[in-house]
Amino acid sequence: MTTQAEKGSAFRALHEREVAFLLPNPWDVGTARLLARLGFEALATTSAGYAFSAGKQDYGVGRDEMLAHVGSIAMATALPVSADLESGYGDTPEAVADTIRLAAAAGLVGASIEDSTNRTGDPIHALPVAVERVRAAAEAARSLRFPFTLTARAENYLWGRPDLADTIRRLHAFQAAGAHVLYAPGLTSREEVAAVVRAVDRPVNVVMGLRGVQLSLAELSSLGVKRVSVGSALSRAALGAFLRAAQEMLERGTFTFAADAIGYRELNELF
Repeated sequence: MTTQAEKGSAFRALHEREVAFLLPNPWDVGTARLLARLGFEALATTSAGYAFSAGKQDYGVGRDEMLAHVGSIAMATALPVSADLESGYGDTPEAVADTIRLAAAAGLVGASIEDSTNRTGDPIHALPVAVERVRAAAEAARSLRFPFTLTARAENYLWGRPDLADTIRRLHAFQAAGAHVLYAPGLTSREEVAAVVRAVDRPVNVVMGLRGVQLSLAELSSLGVKRVSVGSALSRAALGAFLRAAQEMLERGTFTFAADAIGYRELNELF
């Protein structure tokens, strides 16, 4: 059995390679095991993907429920698993640090923390507050007995604030506060991705599967990106196919969607 320390060391080592690695995002135990079976090297959870599967909106899942969910994925595979822990389930540094410790206790070897507040009128934490939250998370990660990789996220672009200078300023500050990986989801061009990578000296995660810039793994790796995730895109792709199939039945009374479905025996054998 692979220990948590071994998973933690393996996950940290992936960020030190010359080329970028893929970090796909399952939304339940079944999809985690399928991705592991296909040969991926590590996994990251998706808060939105899980929320949708539970019939809730993104950010509609509380900390206890989310930790139980990400813990079930971590226990379901020998692969390292990092968790999307949204904004840390609390505004204060103490709450964020506690969330990191609970995530480690649940079996995770990494996690991401956002600087968003999820408040429409005031969507991003002021920089001093955001930095203290990352510092507390980093200190909690360093206190563990195994390598726990903390990713700090600058959420400007996802909240209608495409300010590259401020985003880089935040990533610099998060780097100084102790984050191991830096992440600014929603960048809109190759040039912005390259600018972020040049500006920092930590591994950078880039998300694909959002509307906007679409670059291949090889292209991102050539820019110096170390990690590529897809957020909720896999879950949305699956739900998109589900909805198209349901609409076909409802509106046309036909079942041609089944031609694209994976075979029962084939899927059963993958488990």
